[in-house]
Amino acid sequence: MAKATAGMHHITAIAGDPQVNLDFYSRVLGLRLVKTTVNFDDPGTYHLYFGNETGEPGTIMTFFPWAGAPKGRVGTGQVGITTFVVPENTLSFWEERLQQFDVKVTKAQRFEEEFLQFEDPHGLRLEIVAREEGPNSQWEREGIKKEQAIKGFGGAVLYTGAPNKTASLLEDVLGLTSAGQEDEYLRFRSDGGLGNVVDIKLTAEPRGEMGAGTVHHIAFRAKDINDQKDWQKHLADSGYHPTDIKDRDYFTSVYFREYGGLLFEIATDPPGFTRDESLEALGQNLKLPEWLEVHRTRIESILQPIDKN
Repeated sequence: MAKATAGMHHITAIAGDPQVNLDFYSRVLGLRLVKTTVNFDDPGTYHLYFGNETGEPGTIMTFFPWAGAPKGRVGTGQVGITTFVVPENTLSFWEERLQQFDVKVTKAQRFEEEFLQFEDPHGLRLEIVAREEGPNSQWEREGIKKEQAIKGFGGAVLYTGAPNKTASLLEDVLGLTSAGQEDEYLRFRSDGGLGNVVDIKLTAEPRGEMGAGTVHHIAFRAKDINDQKDWQKHLADSGYHPTDIKDRDYFTSVYFREYGGLLFEIATDPPGFTRDESLEALGQNLKLPEWLEVHRTRIESILQPIDKN
């Protein structure tokens, strides 16, 4: 069964203090907080979702923030670098903006593209690239106009313990197209307008250790739950071991561990973030799954208050 994902759905990472996390992604990078909820597996912890104005697949950066969380180590078995994409001719704006917030920026080249590389306050490795493809975000905040705003994901750089097997997964199982090799990187592309470039770093990195400043998993898109069920079978037939379908309220998820050590997810595009909040109110209220509503008072007493303004 030939299948191809449209590209990345979301990336989920671990952070430290939730207020620091929120301030950086909403006030410095200008992303919209599209959902404030909890880690369904650990309801005493926030799960914060950032994206464009609607939280469209391909724009969704999510975090499990724990105040005082031990710092992790970025390395093999993880997404090493998360890439955001901005409109063409805006890299100088972003370089100046990051420097205004005392964020150290370095420049890198890959596949004839220039990247601004930096870290968030908890050590997560990020980069910004400018490309024409992909729709502009319509969200404006903190001095960032629509013509400058982060569109969503440009892609990701994978640090894998088995580069050839990870490459085979991307091309032969997930349906991405090989875009060649440059020095220590392989590049693959999908047909989506955002989250459509995945690079594999071929040289070895130390083994990653989970903690603040590291990516927990990377998710790719399924059209709907029927497509997701096809993906589940396709993955099993390809020698992987996908989980049962998990209901995450705003999408459903299937997880599997690939041979290079990374945790992958297949997530559905629907139902999206307006299923329980209006577009205007996205992210402003603590939303809980139905089965946790009975515990709302206790959960709210545990969670650290955060200022969303």
